[in-house]
Amino acid sequence: MVRLFISVIAFLSAISAYCCTSMIVSGQASADGRPLLWKHRDTSASNNFLYRVEGNPETGKIGYVGLFNGGDSLILEEAWMGMNDAGFAIMNTVAYNLAENSPEWRDREGFVMAEALSTCRSVDDFEMLLSKLPKPMGVQTNFGVLDSYGNGAYFETDDYKYTRYDLKDEPRGVLVRTNFAMSGEEGTGRGYERYEDVETLLAHDIETGSITPALLTETMSRSFYSSRLDCDAELFGDQWLEDQDYVPRKSSTATIVVEGILPGESPKEQVMWANVGYPPCSHVSAVDLEFIPAELGPTSQEGFYSPQGLASQEKAKTIFTKPDANGRRFMRMDVLRSINEEERAISLENYAKKRAKQISK
Repeated sequence: MVRLFISVIAFLSAISAYCCTSMIVSGQASADGRPLLWKHRDTSASNNFLYRVEGNPETGKIGYVGLFNGGDSLILEEAWMGMNDAGFAIMNTVAYNLAENSPEWRDREGFVMAEALSTCRSVDDFEMLLSKLPKPMGVQTNFGVLDSYGNGAYFETDDYKYTRYDLKDEPRGVLVRTNFAMSGEEGTGRGYERYEDVETLLAHDIETGSITPALLTETMSRSFYSSRLDCDAELFGDQWLEDQDYVPRKSSTATIVVEGILPGESPKEQVMWANVGYPPCSHVSAVDLEFIPAELGPTSQEGFYSPQGLASQEKAKTIFTKPDANGRRFMRMDVLRSINEEERAISLENYAKKRAKQISK
């Protein structure tokens, strides 16, 4: 097999994922029976954009909409989440308790996901891809995938092997991952607090099968709740809050939910609910396989960056302090509350508009 990866040095390899929060939801646990794939992205790449990569019938390549890092040129070799024309979707979170990569070959998750989006039609197809990829793969991650048949799974993957966790084997119909793998070294890794926060805040919705995309993007990705302290810092009267391990952090640059399809529906019915900025300072818009709002796509006026991402960065500057001598960063909660509520209102309006169009069909 021809080696999938071309060694790209310096710039691309330097932009690697920090930490992310994610969930796969089966139809039994969602409010309208459609499976969901959610990723709240944290990364050193400060801007993201969405872009349509066309398929090629002659080569068998499948078209897809992917999330890409902003930059000075339109490089589409690494996708950090996406959905394709066959109804397959994928995302990832770094798993710090899996075997580490070699320094010479690492941070290749984006290449794997771009390849998967252009070749996979099912969860089983993705497993076959992982089996066939040359080793070492240069990954240390939890890949989350969903297909048009309603199947979902996490593949906890390192350079040489993977462990598969199927959604169908989870009685609750929900799988959650942050930055540790269930198959990894116990007690190591990161993101245990965020994992607990998601499980606690969504416990009732999981039990009642009432999870919606808006619950993930407008509650979880805007929440400053700590399950360990059992309190929501956004409700405090305090002006300053340390930027700790909440779901949204300074490094958060997107929150996206791919809403899958019901049996008998076309993959064209998939919806990507996408916010490509710092979530509390930005809002969600509906994306499908044929339409990406201009504010979410790349503009070449200031390099290939999303206008929404740039706008959210400017708003975030009014919230965050510079790191102090100990590396701590603080947020002005009075400013954040106001912006967060304004942007949430826009998101909810966009959800309502899209739902109205779906109902009228």
